[in-house]
Amino acid sequence: MGQTTAVPTGGAIAEQIREVERARLRALVAGDISAASELHAPDFQLVTPAGHVLSKDAYLQAIATGDIDYVEWEPGPIEVRIHGNAAVIRYQATLEVIFKRRRVPRASYWHTDTYENAHGQWQAVWSQATGIEQITQRPLP
Repeated sequence: MGQTTAVPTGGAIAEQIREVERARLRALVAGDISAASELHAPDFQLVTPAGHVLSKDAYLQAIATGDIDYVEWEPGPIEVRIHGNAAVIRYQATLEVIFKRRRVPRASYWHTDTYENAHGQWQAVWSQATGIEQITQRPLP
């Protein structure tokens, strides 16, 4: 198996990818399908916290129709690992979303996304969100 070298999280390329991710989130929250479409690869797939897989078309259509309405999406620090023309990012975010006209309470999620650089433009290819369970500690009996 070939060995790859990952570029750590610093540097201009990593910052460029962070800014693309922030722009993608702003477009999704604003419901700007045109801008969002440019930031998602044609074969983009999202795996939701519930384990459902959505294609780019299905995801953006759900946003366009209001089936998915991001009220808030605030990312924390974005970690970046670069491998040639591909990058993996990971961060925690606080989201509030309306899904099929039902408000999902504000909660924290881990996000892991892969990006590819196609013709000089970084685009999201895969995205997976995982809910972070809030555990309240109780004293043992």
